Amino acid sequence: MALLWKYFAFGFSALLPVVNPLGSALVFLGLVGVVPPGIYRSLARRIAINTILFFAVIELLGSALLSFFGISLPIMQVSGGLVLAAMGWSLLNEKDPQTPVSEAQQEVEESEEAKGESLEQGAFYPLTFPVTAGPGCIVVMLTLSAHASKKTISDNLLAHAGLLLAVIVLSALIYVCYAYAPQITSKISPATAHGILRVVAFILLCIGVQIAWNGAATLFTTVLQHR
Repeated sequence: MALLWKYFAFGFSALLPVVNPLGSALVFLGLVGVVPPGIYRSLARRIAINTILFFAVIELLGSALLSFFGISLPIMQVSGGLVLAAMGWSLLNEKDPQTPVSEAQQEVEESEEAKGESLEQGAFYPLTFPVTAGPGCIVVMLTLSAHASKKTISDNLLAHAGLLLAVIVLSALIYVCYAYAPQITSKISPATAHGILRVVAFILLCIGVQIAWNGAATLFTTVLQHR
């Protein structure tokens, strides 16, 4: 069970900065606009469920994709960790902090998404992908899935169960932030939102460096053993 909670904490801490439910709620609010509270709750519920399914598919197929392309776990860790670190560094040094999905927000605003049924039709695209879980989330989940692959079946199941539990808890947090986006965002000043983004960006940078270091350490050990 210790392995389950270890990967729950690892997965939650890695996914939280890139999903950024609070920051994404600001984008979600701008896309949905002024609609009845019931629509916010309905959309939030569908997006939370879509997010669980989205990450579950990536987690289940992640190892198979790595095997298919002949990519080893240490290489995935180094590559994925460097990508995460670069994302964190970029967010940390932004002069005008924005959420990672600002480009998606602009595209959707230009399409003038209608209310009501049109919003329901857009529950997966663009409200789940890429507004809630963008390309960066795919990289993180693939890296975590590869890192959770263990030699024994029991350890493998526990590690992946921990990641899935982290996704479920994160999706519940997404639901709360989205369902009550108007109330939450009205109480947060832009300066506070920017400060939160700086903190999660630094955490993301540290997580990326840690994952890359784990992969590099394995590669160095392999090289030394063959000398």
